[in-house]
Amino acid sequence: MSTPRKRPRQQRSKETYDAILEAAAQLFERDGRAKATTNRIAERAGVSIGSLYQYFPDKDALLYALGERHMLRLVAGLSATLSGLRTSNPPLPQTVTALVHAVADVHTTEPGLHRLLYDQAPRPKETAARLREVQKWIAAEVEHHLHRLAVGGPDRRLTALLLVQSIEAQVHGALLDPPEGCTTAQVVSAIEQLCLGALGRP
Repeated sequence: MSTPRKRPRQQRSKETYDAILEAAAQLFERDGRAKATTNRIAERAGVSIGSLYQYFPDKDALLYALGERHMLRLVAGLSATLSGLRTSNPPLPQTVTALVHAVADVHTTEPGLHRLLYDQAPRPKETAARLREVQKWIAAEVEHHLHRLAVGGPDRRLTALLLVQSIEAQVHGALLDPPEGCTTAQVVSAIEQLCLGALGRP
């Protein structure tokens, strides 16, 4: 399994590393994995192919790094949403809306790249473990709000985990491959209503 050769430490190296990653993201999104060669990625990033290979031995390593970046952005976006919910303590419908939109935004920002990462990016054990930890963290926050709002049944921990897993699965499936004639807004609204119905608040 290919991973980045090294991590940049100096600012100039970080800028080069980030430029290569951004170029890879754009070409993977636009052209797909097969057509986005390392030579074209280096050219788009404005660096030599040697500079690219200094950090990434092949496209799998680029996908691995993009997957890491994607997870960091997911965590950052959800952190902001969850922090806001802790501060504002809104009613149940607004709480569900905020959570569903936070997950949906991650999927719709770069849908082609997201699909590529989900279907083809390497998933080492440490990445899978990190995803499970993020899921548990989100579920713990959801459990807090279930207690606050007095919904979720007798086992709110289990309810929270199932809600988080179902939102992720529904958003990924329906937003990346929506039913014919359905808009993104309609899909998101339907997911919100399913969550509210599951909590006994249609």
